[in-house]
Amino acid sequence: MYLEFFGFTEHPFRLTPDADFLYMSKAHARAKAYMDYTVLSRDGFVVVTGEIGSGKTTLINKLVAELPEDVVVAKIFQTQLNETEFLQAVLTEFGIESYATSKTELLNLLNEFLIECYSADRRVLLTIDEAQNLSDKVLEEIRLLSGLETNKDKLLSIILTGQPELAEVIDSPHMEQLAQRVRLRFHLGALSEDETQNYIRHRMQIAGNEQDVFLDDALPLIYEYTGGTPRLINSLCDMALLTAFVDQRETVDETVITASVEELGWVPFSSVAGRPGVYKPPLRRR
Repeated sequence: MYLEFFGFTEHPFRLTPDADFLYMSKAHARAKAYMDYTVLSRDGFVVVTGEIGSGKTTLINKLVAELPEDVVVAKIFQTQLNETEFLQAVLTEFGIESYATSKTELLNLLNEFLIECYSADRRVLLTIDEAQNLSDKVLEEIRLLSGLETNKDKLLSIILTGQPELAEVIDSPHMEQLAQRVRLRFHLGALSEDETQNYIRHRMQIAGNEQDVFLDDALPLIYEYTGGTPRLINSLCDMALLTAFVDQRETVDETVITASVEELGWVPFSSVAGRPGVYKPPLRRR
């Protein structure tokens, strides 16, 4: 509705994980560097955790979009799977048709594929999003996959992303063998107040508007109600632009943000989360 009014070429604050809109904070840049290293050096696997809406999926999409053409990628988003279903999903994502139903057959097919790729000097990446939902048995299969290697290199690079519970699972005593296979770990925290302001300007510019639509008195209030969580920033800024459009206002100031949070029924982020960087959906006023 407000695109033409503000001169946007596309929506600046959609909730979809569009890699073109990714704002590379210091934390995001470091996490991506870990991922790049893992893939390009064929060096085991990395675990990236973060609160809901912190940008993990968008970061994965950015990584995959920028990988060299010689990297073969499988992305798994459905994590409510048993071991057999998981292996079948991995093979399907790699473009391997199989009607095998036994784990042994599936693993043999995957191993053959990995060896073929290695012989052709092609690197192979498996990414698994929302990995905190994986069962212990599937995590054990992932541990076994991480051990597939030649005398020099790993045959498969693995990136697990998930909510903070994933780290708790990996650190549990019965997952010690899996934890030992993890090469690098990183937790993606919330944006700082300065990063939140830069994030908003970045997305506005990518969407085609380089004007200071969000005024200085609005920006601290946005941080107050979102805690620097990208998904919440998107939700609030989208509502603020809509509110401004309805009132035919060319800028978003403190009064527009106040009206927007009233419309959303939000309270300040700190009163919900308790401390910066911890996401919980904002509560509605009663």
